[in-house]
Amino acid sequence: MQKEIDDIKNRMKTLEILIKETRDRLPAHSVKPPVMMDLLGYEDEYDALLKKLNKLENK
Repeated sequence: MQKEIDDIKNRMKTLEILIKETRDRLPAHSVKPPVMMDLLGYEDEYDALLKKLNKLENK
């Protein structure tokens, strides 16, 4: 179980970097749909992993 927790934490760190980089790519005006889709996908995956991590740590 510890390996799974470590894997989730590592993926979350990667997602934090991807989210920051993607937000930095967002233009001030007229946001590009593909960039926004990337950002939403990363944020959704991060949220799902956070929930999974909380469940594993609270067992």
